[in-house]
Amino acid sequence: MGSEELRIGTAEREEAARLLADHFGMGRITPVEYETRVTDAYAATTLGELRPLFRDLPHPHPGFFGPPPGPMPMPPQQVYAPPSMPLAMPYGPPPVVYSHRSKTVAGVLQIVLPFGVGRFYTGQTGLGIAQLFATFCTGVGVFWPIIDGIMLLVNGGTDAEGRPLRP
Repeated sequence: MGSEELRIGTAEREEAARLLADHFGMGRITPVEYETRVTDAYAATTLGELRPLFRDLPHPHPGFFGPPPGPMPMPPQQVYAPPSMPLAMPYGPPPVVYSHRSKTVAGVLQIVLPFGVGRFYTGQTGLGIAQLFATFCTGVGVFWPIIDGIMLLVNGGTDAEGRPLRP
């Protein structure tokens, strides 16, 4: 028994009718041809009776006719080449982003209130807590925040995010 003699069911007939409607919607067959082919599709009992209905039509054909055609070849992909980078930066180094906190305020707070208040102001709470304990636990620890305040006034420092303090 060849494949043309295989019996088909309602699902196959409906799939053929649906695909014929798609071909009709695309203008590939006339209304008279569509009506004749759909009537023949619903009357078909074997695969051999359905196959001639699609012989002169391009794909899509019913899936039960056989394996689908191979994948369409992919168009060649265009390779993106980024624009060439200049060897030297034309505008110099990037600008420095300063903190919104001031080195002057931080230094004066460290000197006037010598128990880490300037470091709390800059957002460096760990260092502020260490200076607070050093000041109250040992009498000599009071010099650390004062020296740190002088260093902040002279050299500046950074805030908790690592940005330099405003002059």
